[in-house]
Amino acid sequence: MSAGLRRYAGPALFVAGFLVLALVMPNVLGPFRLQLLGKYLCFAVVAVGIAIAWGRGGMLTLGQGVFFGLGGYAMGMHLKLKEAGAAGLPDFMVWSGVDELPVLWKPFANPVFALAMVIVLPTAMAVLLGLLVFRQRVRGAYFAVLSQALAAAFVILLVGQQGLTGGTNGLTNIQYFFGLDLYEEANQRLIYLVTVVVLGVVFLLAWQLKESRFGKLLVAIRDGEDRVRYLGYDPAIVKTVAFAFSAALAGIAGALFVPVVGIISPAELGIVPSLAMLIGVAIGGRYSLAGAVVGAIVYNYAETSLSEAWPSGWKYLVGALFIAVMVWAPRGLAGLFESALSRFRRPAAPPPAAPVAVKEEVAA
Repeated sequence: MSAGLRRYAGPALFVAGFLVLALVMPNVLGPFRLQLLGKYLCFAVVAVGIAIAWGRGGMLTLGQGVFFGLGGYAMGMHLKLKEAGAAGLPDFMVWSGVDELPVLWKPFANPVFALAMVIVLPTAMAVLLGLLVFRQRVRGAYFAVLSQALAAAFVILLVGQQGLTGGTNGLTNIQYFFGLDLYEEANQRLIYLVTVVVLGVVFLLAWQLKESRFGKLLVAIRDGEDRVRYLGYDPAIVKTVAFAFSAALAGIAGALFVPVVGIISPAELGIVPSLAMLIGVAIGGRYSLAGAVVGAIVYNYAETSLSEAWPSGWKYLVGALFIAVMVWAPRGLAGLFESALSRFRRPAAPPPAAPVAVKEEVAA
C-alpha cells in the first residue's frame, strides 16, 4: 500500500462510516431499530472520551456514568419543565406531593442555561476530582476504585431524592424536545441524524486532540509519568484536562440519550452501566478512536440481541465475549484489524538462495 493511500485511508473510512450511518441506516432500519442504533451512538460518544482518558492517558475510568447522568439530568430537567408549562410542576413532583418548584430546578427553565450545564456540570466535577486526585499521584487501580465509588454514591443520591430527581424512576415520559414531538417517526429520524452529526464532530475533535502535541504528551505521561515530571511538565494538569474532556463528552452523550430514549434514570448511571461503557471500549480497542466507536456499537448490539434470544443467560454470553476478546485480542477489534493490515502491507519474503556447492580440494 503506497504512502498516499495510507494517508487518505483514515479520512475515507470516516466519510464512509458517516454516510452509512446518516444515509443508509435510516432507509434500512425500522423506527424501533433506528431508535436503538441512536442509543448505541450515544454510548459511542462516551466511548470516544474513554479512549482519550484510558487509551491515551492510562486513566481507568469506571465512573463515566456520573458524567453521563449529569448531562442527561440537565437536559431532562429542562424538557420536563417545558412540558409542565410556566405555572406547573413536573409530573413526578405532583405525585410526590411537592407544592413548589425547587430552587435548583428554576434556572433549567432557560434553554441556554440547560445546554450550558450539559457540558459545564460534568466538566467542573471532573476538574475538581482530577485536581484533588492526580495531585496526590493517585493512579492505576486506586483511581479506578475511586471513580467507581463516585458512581455508586451518585446513584444513591439520586434515588434518595424522590421529590427532586424522581428517585428510582428518574425523569420519564419525556414527549417533546425543543418543540418536536418525540412520538412522531419523522422527528425520531431527525433526532437520530442529530446524534450522528454530534458523534462525527466529537470524533474529529478527539482525533485532533490525539494527534496534537498534547496527545503525544498524554501518551508520554501514560508510559512514564515520573520521567515527564522530571522534564518540567505537570502530569496532574495534563491528566485533568484529558479527564475533563472525556467527562464533557459523556455529558453530551447523556443529553442526547434523553430525547433518543425518552427517559433518564439512575439505572443508566451506576456501576454496572459505567462498566458496560468501559467494556465496549475494551472490545473495540482502547488505543483507537474508531475501535472505541465500533466496540460500543458492537457491545450494545450484542447485549440487545442476546437478551432477546436468551433472556435468562445473555449476561453470561456478553461476559464470555468480553473474556474472549481480552484473552485472544488484548488490543481489541482494532488491534486485530491492524495486525491483518500489517500482514497485507508486508512485502513477500524473497525466495531462499540456491545452495552453492563447495568443492573440496583433495591434496595430491
